[in-house]
Amino acid sequence: MKKIVVVLLCLLVAKAALAQKDSLSFDEHNKYIYYKVVEQPGLTADTFQNRALYFLKINYPKNKIDQAGAPATITGTGKFLVLTGLSVAKHVAGEINYTFTIGYKDQKYRYWLTGFVYSPYKTDRYGNSVPEQGVEIPLESGLSKLEKSELNSCLEQSGTYSIKFGNKLKEYMVRVSATKPTEAKKKVISTKDW
Repeated sequence: MKKIVVVLLCLLVAKAALAQKDSLSFDEHNKYIYYKVVEQPGLTADTFQNRALYFLKINYPKNKIDQAGAPATITGTGKFLVLTGLSVAKHVAGEINYTFTIGYKDQKYRYWLTGFVYSPYKTDRYGNSVPEQGVEIPLESGLSKLEKSELNSCLEQSGTYSIKFGNKLKEYMVRVSATKPTEAKKKVISTKDW
């Protein structure tokens, strides 16, 4: 019985790992994309816009945001680090730049992350990881310029990052108020008084 449970757990873990890798698909421009549409009845486009802007301001303050594009959309760029190595000795292998779009109208919104471009890091003479100058590899053409394991790692981490981005956005879109939840006051203990 224990062996069956262990086998089932291993299969579930393997399926979850493959699901994150398969979360990216191709769009009409032949680029990797993570795309979701979420329906939320009872909310207006203005509410979605305010909550999306608040989400970006709180969670991604360094991302560049542009609202001058199409009406009812927010676009921007961002980046995240790619790690490699064993769980204890992980190091930065590079960074991936991406573009995101959040579109909204009454009772639903959509978001997508696309344009994933990998910039490998190298170790400089001081032992710091720094980006290699002039080397930017779109993940779509990564198979010809990267090793297969490195490309798989980039795709897996891009999928995982996209899922986390979407989950955080969903949390902010369902909130009744677009303000940060108040935390309970911390009880301060004085060691001076007995």
